[in-house]
This record gives sequence, structure tokens and C-alpha cells, in this order.
Amino acid sequence: MRGEGVYVWDAEGKRYLDLAGSAAVNLIGHGVPEISAAMARQAAELEFVHTSQFTTPVAEAYAEELLAFAGENFRGGAVYFTCGGSESIETALKLARQYQVEIGQTRRYQILSRQQSYHGSTLGALSVSGNKRRRDMYLPMVREFAHIGMPYCYRCHFDCSDGCRNCGQQYAAELDQAIDAAHGEAAAFIFEPVSGATLGAVVPPPGYLQSIAEICRKRGLLLIADEVMTGMGRTGRNFAVEHWDIAPDILVAAKGLSSGYMPLGAVIANQKVVDAIATGSGAFLHGFTYNAHPISLAAGRTVLGYLQSKDLVAASDDTRSGSPAYHFKQALDRLRDHEAVGEVRGIGLLRAIEFVADKKTKQPFAPEQNFAGRVGAAALKHGLLVYPMQGCVDGVSGDHLLLAPPAVISQDQIEWAVDQLAASIREALA
Repeated sequence: MRGEGVYVWDAEGKRYLDLAGSAAVNLIGHGVPEISAAMARQAAELEFVHTSQFTTPVAEAYAEELLAFAGENFRGGAVYFTCGGSESIETALKLARQYQVEIGQTRRYQILSRQQSYHGSTLGALSVSGNKRRRDMYLPMVREFAHIGMPYCYRCHFDCSDGCRNCGQQYAAELDQAIDAAHGEAAAFIFEPVSGATLGAVVPPPGYLQSIAEICRKRGLLLIADEVMTGMGRTGRNFAVEHWDIAPDILVAAKGLSSGYMPLGAVIANQKVVDAIATGSGAFLHGFTYNAHPISLAAGRTVLGYLQSKDLVAASDDTRSGSPAYHFKQALDRLRDHEAVGEVRGIGLLRAIEFVADKKTKQPFAPEQNFAGRVGAAALKHGLLVYPMQGCVDGVSGDHLLLAPPAVISQDQIEWAVDQLAASIREALA
């Protein structure tokens, strides 16, 4: 197999256009030689040291650059590097607990989250996830805390006549209620700024995230933004929280952090969290053998420099006329009239298509039909890679495709891909 730009080739030599970005991982494109060259240089110089013994120049330089990329909110903060998203979520959850202990709030340990969310596959990450299909088998092993509802305006439980601002406030009020029910034991709230695989690129309504952030500030909870899928430029901002001008205490990144060139994740903490630990016990009681692995960091640092030099955050901004994200949004909007398409949604280069059996009633396809899987299989035959999922309605029913192409995709490639996608939907329906 090999990859170049937006394409990958299988062992038989068939070419596929990667409209999923390898599960919303690859933003810079496949086969960028600068990344592999940087990895080789680092491997030749120093392949690995354990962080209990040494720090490395690449770790220190990359942490400084990543803090600057994360913005003013993280000035004076710190970065903890891991090998991926699930490890980073585990790290963030433990960091939130230790922060509360360090400031004398020892009763606080519960991590509140949302239904229909996904934060990773390890047991701690599953405990704060709401993806029924990925959780149910393991529930006897999971420590559960409260999961509140989340705005999903296509299927809202409240009045959306005002553009969903009112329903956003009603969903935000559920956080206040969950904090009350925790009786002083809530330590943090974790959320995806834009939903990932579970709901498929659902964008929050106006005012919702601002209200969530204010509730956490007033009630003494840390705010954890899971930007594993949405970060590193994917939505047309460095991190998606910038669209709503909110400042999380902890920000989690992975996937696009290395664009898939190496396993890599990061937990970015603000100065408040860092200072609490520095002036308390003095050390974060946590660790993985391979955190801050030098070769992974060399890849990530070079990816960051590459996406900045190529202006790929701007390329992912769908409000910029002529950008790949702008053309992608316009092309996907043509699918709205298809009889099986209920909604086309998303932001930047993170988008989704939800399928329905009946457009008027929004009735989903029966789960056993696996409609999204059928569309995905048809697309594969057409040489198109997508990310099919089920369960967006209630955890079991509801089909959608998640679409997250590399930011180097051209207008002609977008047009071809959407044409193949339309054909694949017709074939699945037939």
C-alpha cells in the first residue's frame, strides 16, 4: 500500500480517494516527504528516552509551539504528550481529579459528560462516552457518572423556532442540574465542541457552549474540550472552541496532531491547572512508557509547521470563498434533495450526511438494514473512502456518514467524490 495527497492505493493497486481522512486523522495529505524525513533524522539522533530520566529538545520546542498554536488562553500552561486520543482522555480525567485535590477540593472526582458522545476506547474514556454500541458490552467494568443531553437540532426535544438558541439554553441547564445531583463531587465536564463519530458533525446552537463554560466557571468544575477530532485546523480554526470564543481549562488533541504519521496525542492545560500542581504536590501522578516519544514528537512538530506554512487552517475554513472547505460544503449541499438524505451538516472539513427512510417524518432506516454501511460499501467499489456509522438517533437506529478529507483536496477531486457519493447512495437505496 501507499499514499499520496488525498489518495491511497491498496495492495492490488486500486486507488481510493480518502474522503474520510482515515477516520478524521489526516489533514495535511498522505505521503508528505518532510514528515518522514524529520522522523528519520530524530531516529538517527535519539530514538527514545524515558521521561522519568530525561526531557528532550524536540519535546520542549514542540510544547512551546503547540501552546502558542492553542492561543492566549494557554499562555503559561503546559503540554503532556501521549500516544493517542484515548490515552490523552485518560490523562485529562486524572489531571482534573488531581487539580481538585491540590486545591483542597478532595470530594470532587466525578467527570460529567454528554449522551451520544465519544471520548475513546479505554475504560475511563468509555465511562464519559455516550456511544451505546461501543459501551454496552463493557458497562459492568465502567464507573459511571452523569451524562446530560446534548443539542441535536435536527431531532431536537425542545422548541427550535428561534434557531435553536432556546433549546441550547435548556440543554445547558441540564449541566446545572447534574452538578446539583453530584452533591459537591463534580470535578469536571468533558465535551466535544462539534460531535464526532457518534452523532456526526453536529454543530452546537448559538450560546450553548458559552453557557456551559460559564456554568463550569461558577460551579468550580474544570472544562475539558475533547478536540481529538476537531482540533489542529480541521474546522477552519486552530481549535474548534475558537468558533465560540470559549476558554477550556484542558484541551485534548490527537488525530490531526500528527496527521496519522505517528501515534500521538496531547493534553494542553492552562496555567491555573499547572500552577495548582506545581505549588501543591509538585508532580502529576501519571505516566505511560512512551509518552513524549521523540520520533512521534518529531512527526507532530513537523506536521504543525507544515500545516502553518501551507495555510491549511484557512483551507479548512468554509466561510472563505474558494477554499477547499467552501467548495466541499457547496458540493455536499447538492445531496440534500436526495430522497434518503435527511440532513447534511458540519463545519469546515468535518461534515456528515444523515440518512432517513422518510424525509417528512425523519424516520430512520431499521438498524438491521445497516444503510450507512451499504453506502460505505458501494463507495468503496467506486474508489471512495468514507466513515459510516449507526446509532445517531438513539444509540441503535440512525445512519450517517462522517466525512473529513485532507485540506489539500482540490475542487475537481471534491466534485468527483461527491458524484461518486451520490451514486453510492442511489445504489444502497436500490
